[in-house]
Amino acid sequence: MSASPAPTTFYREIDRNRRESWVLVAAVIVVLGLLGGAIGAATGYGWWGVAIAVAVAMVMSVGSFFAGDALVLASSAARQIDLGNPPEGYRQLVNVVTEMSLAGGIPMPRVHVIDDTAPNAFATGRDPQHASVAVTRGLLEKLDREQLQGVLGHEMSHIGNYDIRFTLLVGVLVGSIALLSDWFLRFTFWGGRGRGNGDRQGGGGAAAILFVVALVLAILAPLISRMIQLAVSRRREALADVSGVELTRNPVGLARALRTIADDPEVLEVANRATQHLYIVNPIKSFEERAKSMWDTHPPIAERIRVLAALAGQYGQQLPADLATGGGIG
Repeated sequence: MSASPAPTTFYREIDRNRRESWVLVAAVIVVLGLLGGAIGAATGYGWWGVAIAVAVAMVMSVGSFFAGDALVLASSAARQIDLGNPPEGYRQLVNVVTEMSLAGGIPMPRVHVIDDTAPNAFATGRDPQHASVAVTRGLLEKLDREQLQGVLGHEMSHIGNYDIRFTLLVGVLVGSIALLSDWFLRFTFWGGRGRGNGDRQGGGGAAAILFVVALVLAILAPLISRMIQLAVSRRREALADVSGVELTRNPVGLARALRTIADDPEVLEVANRATQHLYIVNPIKSFEERAKSMWDTHPPIAERIRVLAALAGQYGQQLPADLATGGGIG
């Protein structure tokens, strides 16, 4: 059988994930606009308060843009590997990263190792020219070369797809919503009524309604935007799975790796709620046990493996039967 249908499947999956990601970003922008408009109308400050809150969030995010990857790597206790002379145990890692870099036409990233026996990996950086991949020692010890290719294909796809920058965009918007909501709630707590609210003639009822609407939005908007942010994270993880297979041409390797990482009982000590969305499999196990939860940072493992199984069929490959029904998380 011809393998020609495979690219169509890849591009269909990639386009769908990108489309849905941008729809979710648009939803965050709508939430920010509604919240800003309601607060401006309720307080009489118009868009000045909104502009100030967004400006502060932007300044904070600029710092994250240029220094965020260094902070993530430092907090993860990741140690950079010398690509020109890697230690004996890390030569295969460097070779596979080089293969994926060449396959994707992506600049060679910096390579880091985390001294932890729990298998996992992540990519970080603001663009392909300033990117890093980090893997745990447990990943190198517990995965074979085919699985390692699948993982690094996934992570290199995050770099090639500009997922870190995309996530930063969503983070700026969500941070702006949180900052604006917090400002308005504090403003309300201290008895603020806005400029001219008490002097309006015949508009007291409308002003009160606007104030209540703004208050409700200030409470709900951060929760809604956070849920959308997590949905974006899930879409980008799904996109990286498919894009990674486009690099390796081997869905089985990635599926086997996902199952091995998800089923591993060891806890990744350096992971936390701020970095969990970066890893290929959520290192906070309790979150992965909730299939399709709106608070998940990743799609369920079984769902990811089902997509990979469909892609494998395009290559005449077949996933082992126990992958989708493994005894671990998913």
